[in-house]
Amino acid sequence: MPKIKTHKGTAKVVKLRKGGSTKIGRPSRRHNTGDKPASFNRKGRKGSALSKADQSRLKNVL
Repeated sequence: MPKIKTHKGTAKVVKLRKGGSTKIGRPSRRHNTGDKPASFNRKGRKGSALSKADQSRLKNVL
């Protein structure tokens, strides 16, 4: 059976944390950040965690 290739688009957005959880960036952070409020940009830096259901769905992709 052939190896499963990593989905490169997903790999650039999703990062695996040390404890096994998955970190993903927040939406609306890619462009036009100068037009958005500074508080919105600060909140977007933190990122967010994926749910358990999404982690199991993306395990084969990564």
